[in-house]
Amino acid sequence: YPQQHAPQLDQLNLSTIEAMMGSYTKVLFVRDPFQRLIAAYMQSMGSSSSFSSFVQEVLDVGLRNASTAWKPLVSLCLPCLIQYDYVLLFGFLRQELGHLLQRAGLPARLPELPDSQVLWTYSWLSKQLFSELSPQQKQQLSQFYRWDLSAFPFTHSLLSD
Repeated sequence: YPQQHAPQLDQLNLSTIEAMMGSYTKVLFVRDPFQRLIAAYMQSMGSSSSFSSFVQEVLDVGLRNASTAWKPLVSLCLPCLIQYDYVLLFGFLRQELGHLLQRAGLPARLPELPDSQVLWTYSWLSKQLFSELSPQQKQQLSQFYRWDLSAFPFTHSLLSD
């Protein structure tokens, strides 16, 4: 459907939603919550004087008024309600998309994806910015993203500790 005519899920009854969701291949792209937070900070660098003050603003706003740029993924994509067929992790998109296309019977010709090129940079930047946070902020962020850290395989996330 054209976007203006496509019904929103909240406008449909449960049986229609179940039938519709059952007829699609559902793919979820996920990214470490701390990396998402860094990306949001980088996009709004003029509004905060430091990463630590940006994080404090995020924590002060809380879940109810959180921007989708840093809101926990679990609250955005409902993985407990929607049975995704594939969950693709940022940092491995080239490998995982190739596999997904192959499974779907499509040619696996992919353009160069930036995730593998920027992974090292994000790792270095994450450690630098993480070191600017107080122990209390680190604990609060881990609590803020606890459901994402439980639901998805972010084994190397700085917030997992």
